[in-house]
Amino acid sequence: MSSSPRLWPNPPGNSPLPLPTRPMLFSNREIKALSAPPMPESESIDLEGLKTYIGSHSLEDGSKVSDVINLEKRRPLLIAGELANPYRLCDIMAPEMPIIPVRLENICRTWADNLDSRDVVPGIHHVTIVRSPGWWERSFITLVEPADMKRMVQWLDGSKPNTWAPKKLAEGIIRLENDLELSSPLFEQISWDGINEEVDIEIPESNGPSLDLSTLIVPINTRTGCYNSRGRVNRCSHFAQTEFHEKMFRRGSSFKWSDMLDVQ
Repeated sequence: MSSSPRLWPNPPGNSPLPLPTRPMLFSNREIKALSAPPMPESESIDLEGLKTYIGSHSLEDGSKVSDVINLEKRRPLLIAGELANPYRLCDIMAPEMPIIPVRLENICRTWADNLDSRDVVPGIHHVTIVRSPGWWERSFITLVEPADMKRMVQWLDGSKPNTWAPKKLAEGIIRLENDLELSSPLFEQISWDGINEEVDIEIPESNGPSLDLSTLIVPINTRTGCYNSRGRVNRCSHFAQTEFHEKMFRRGSSFKWSDMLDVQ
């Protein structure tokens, strides 16, 4: 499969959906499907091991990612929202980069408590990360050089500098994942006692090793954080962009980001 990133759907009202459903190689000219190599059998994987794994993904012509991209100076970046949408990456003039599925555990994707009005009015909410004990869901990572990483994170700022910051997580687990059908817990499977949320089902058995969080950059909204829904978090898996904004969001009610996530 190969096509222009400009053909990728990108409805601003429900941004960043749709997101890839499999590993892909992005460039400003085209996006190509990737086939994953065998999953490493270790419990964890370091930066060099991660580069080897990502570099071993193959294209339809039999070449590998490491054949077409020099990964030596690249570092991992969690791309949990707009930065994983090929259409948006084309807007940003992002470098050629792999988009690789991962699993988040004990952290979740949620909507940031501020708006980006560059595409639509009143604007879209970008995706930030907060703690969520017992939770799991799929997301994506990529490998980019530090200068490109900085530019991509700064793009999230828009007209509000320093809204987003590159952080290293001090909690949660991010692991390689090859179950492309992995489903997150349903809204009804989360208990709420008025203070704490608890996932009522067990995290599925892991399919891949955990990543070294000290090597992985995660863009975090540090202006206000995420929306406070009467003490609860609105997970992206449960509330699409438009539904969240129209039914849940109101200005002035947010969690302070540093209360919702520990970073290194």
